[in-house]
Amino acid sequence: QVQLVESGGGLVQPGGSLRLSCSASGFSFSSYSMSWYRQSPGKEREFIAIITSNSGSTTYVDSVKGRFTISRDNAQNTVYLQMNSLKPEDTAVYYCKAVGNRFKATYWGQGTQVTVSS
Repeated sequence: QVQLVESGGGLVQPGGSLRLSCSASGFSFSSYSMSWYRQSPGKEREFIAIITSNSGSTTYVDSVKGRFTISRDNAQNTVYLQMNSLKPEDTAVYYCKAVGNRFKATYWGQGTQVTVSS
């Protein structure tokens, strides 16, 4: 059974930091690029960052460049999102995604809420 379980969300003050984790099971984690998305109320789900299977390359949306860092530990089947200098506009449900292609399925986690507020 495929599972992606996010954790680490919560309430943080502006300027604070959080580290999200996404623990994977039931598929070949190390062969997948992994990404993070977020969705705020009334908005479409937004791409945040992606990391290749061997951590050789990362890409970020402009709004989080320099503040967020995606990383992974293939031995632990886990992908991380370190979020620093958080802003109220970062408030959203954050999802991890195993990026499939025509040969393998795409998988989503259930999401974790991040709220940035004073």
